[in-house]
Amino acid sequence: MKRAAAWARLLRSREPSIRWKARTGVLGEEPTSRSLERLREEIRTAPRSRALLRERPRPGRRTPPGVYHKWLGAHWSLASLADLGYPPGDPQVERMARRALALWLRPAYFRESARAVPRDPRTPTEAVPRIHGRYRRCASQQGNALLYCVQLGVAEDDWPRLAERLVHWQWPDGGWNCDRTPTADTSSFAETLTPMNGLAAFGRRTGRTGALAAARRASEVFLRRRLFRRVSDGRVIHPDFVALHYPLYWHYDLLGGLKAMAALGRIRDPRCREALDLLESKELKAGGWSTERRFYDRAGERPRRGRDRVGWGPGAPRANEWVTADALTVLSAAGRFAPP
Repeated sequence: MKRAAAWARLLRSREPSIRWKARTGVLGEEPTSRSLERLREEIRTAPRSRALLRERPRPGRRTPPGVYHKWLGAHWSLASLADLGYPPGDPQVERMARRALALWLRPAYFRESARAVPRDPRTPTEAVPRIHGRYRRCASQQGNALLYCVQLGVAEDDWPRLAERLVHWQWPDGGWNCDRTPTADTSSFAETLTPMNGLAAFGRRTGRTGALAAARRASEVFLRRRLFRRVSDGRVIHPDFVALHYPLYWHYDLLGGLKAMAALGRIRDPRCREALDLLESKELKAGGWSTERRFYDRAGERPRRGRDRVGWGPGAPRANEWVTADALTVLSAAGRFAPP
């Protein structure tokens, strides 16, 4: 009953994006239906969308942030807009995406080097290190860009170039990592999640089977570890992996992993079972799920460095609509929730 009540609250939400997530994620409605196209027009004009489209100056500064400035730059705004169900083909969004891709498709990302010593992070990337046969690249950047460009229907001519770079940099175990330590030989969860999602979205939209196969290979990085445990001893890899967040930005948690498995059609793999059990155990007594950790300022808080100035609802112990919508989407795909 409490799960059904949480579901009903989502459908009545004042946030059109929450209703969008509930209807597309749980009910599986086609985004191109007339009623959902009307809903997407609500999303276009919603206050949250308008806030994300505005240049948001850094605390104490008058100048707009750079494309990748956390979490105020265009890169992060585009990722959030895509997840909100913002309608495709918007000219302002197209311009923002072109700015971002001018960074992520720079010539430096098409060059390689064997340099292992970390450079000063303030200097521009000159080439992608290839050390012991593995490309040491923060592929979450290009992966996120591919994902939001596909979802927002912008910069379509650049999708294949982003996908090609990601497949080119893919590690033997299926994922990606930017660790330049020569002995590093295991992919990073944080660097693998968005490339996997981006390639899957690109493959589904375009029918590129190679991209879908690369995304499926990447899913083994997570499934082999049951989405949050070490292979070696079964311990939790990191405390953040078993805490719930929204938005994730470039981070990883088990809900983000489960969402990715649902999108890839792998949510019923037995190796997802423990993560699904853990997600269900976090359901609140009154229904819904909370944000257990956050990267944004709450309303009324003084802006802090490294925090999003667009708020995303209450944290624990109160239910959070964004986390609840994603949790019910995952549980529905896994056959653990059927809306009444």
